[in-house]
Amino acid sequence: MSSIHTNGRRPYAIVIGLDHINGIQTARILARHNVPIIAVASDPDHHCCRTNVCERIIFADKTTEDLIEALEELGPTMGQKAVLFPCEDTSVLLVSRHRQRLQSWYHIVLPEPDVVETLMNKVQLYKYADANGFPIPATRFVRTRDDAESAAEDLTFPLAVKPPISAIPEWEENSQVKAYKVATPADFLALYEQACSWADELIVQEWVEGTDDNLFSCNCYLDGDSEPVATFVARKLRQWPPIAGDSCLGVECRDDEVLRESIRLLQAASHRGLGYVEIKRDERTGKYYILEPNIGRPTGRSAIAEAGGVELLYTMYCDAVGLPLPKDLVQSYGNAKWISLRKDMQSALYHWREGDLTMRDWWHTVRGKKAYALFSWSDPKPFLGDLGRALKILLNADERQKRNYRKI
Repeated sequence: MSSIHTNGRRPYAIVIGLDHINGIQTARILARHNVPIIAVASDPDHHCCRTNVCERIIFADKTTEDLIEALEELGPTMGQKAVLFPCEDTSVLLVSRHRQRLQSWYHIVLPEPDVVETLMNKVQLYKYADANGFPIPATRFVRTRDDAESAAEDLTFPLAVKPPISAIPEWEENSQVKAYKVATPADFLALYEQACSWADELIVQEWVEGTDDNLFSCNCYLDGDSEPVATFVARKLRQWPPIAGDSCLGVECRDDEVLRESIRLLQAASHRGLGYVEIKRDERTGKYYILEPNIGRPTGRSAIAEAGGVELLYTMYCDAVGLPLPKDLVQSYGNAKWISLRKDMQSALYHWREGDLTMRDWWHTVRGKKAYALFSWSDPKPFLGDLGRALKILLNADERQKRNYRKI
């Protein structure tokens, strides 16, 4: 079956979530391969919507069925099936749950619905991993105060506390971090009293000790037979916010155990499509623990695979529409890096103030071939918009501090 329409154009890639770092990176990567892009975003004023790589941007609420209705309206206008790239967990779940309404107009590269639900819900995922012998930290699922007190007695501190799925509106409204590290039972129970209203259930795990560079990830693409077509292993160098934030600087690396356990987990669940598994090595014991997978979507670190010569997202596009797969599918284990400039500067400043990062160390970590999270010479407006927004927040905070000082 030909993947090229009679007008000579390739099928569109529909990037759902342009107003998110995953979305802007996905759009730029595919545009570099001459794939035409239509994007979907919720926020017309978001700095990433200033990009110049999209032919068209559609605005719809990505968190509700409004997204599905927008895709249904778009579908018949394109003349050939497009490839969906949902870039956030909520979009993956919506597309998966409504796939029958969309499959006439779109290539939906996802595993079966039950696999999506299992791998995206951390409660189900940890139960599945524990039952099938995958290495996870000691874990409890907390729904009540009694559950919290029992977890405080049974588990060894410090603990990590996080929601069952990544995109819970109440959690995002109340917290800027995806997980908390608590050092004592008193701290944990105090946090529980706050966070129990943000999610129906909380996941509590023993903290895996180690610095940022003990955090590894495997980005991959698995075909319809759950066979790995492209894989890429990297590790964090810094994250922001510190302790339990998102990567702001990473470097490719070779770690065969990370690769093996990531593929073993995804294959055991009969996954297909894009996959990402985060694994941490305990610096005390050297043991590796699976922290969480992300499936069905690009991640913030997908671009590091491109920098390292593995065309991960384009592989998915080609496989979906029937084009020959790219030649660059094997990681060469060089020194490619991925950096979020603004956030890494914040992280580096924090570690410099803490006394565990020197200017020489900083330069050593950032030099070399890099993929940028947001910065682009050819598409500068998203980065400049984000920088302007951050400066505005900083100035407003400074002005509030001055006003409060004058009141004293």
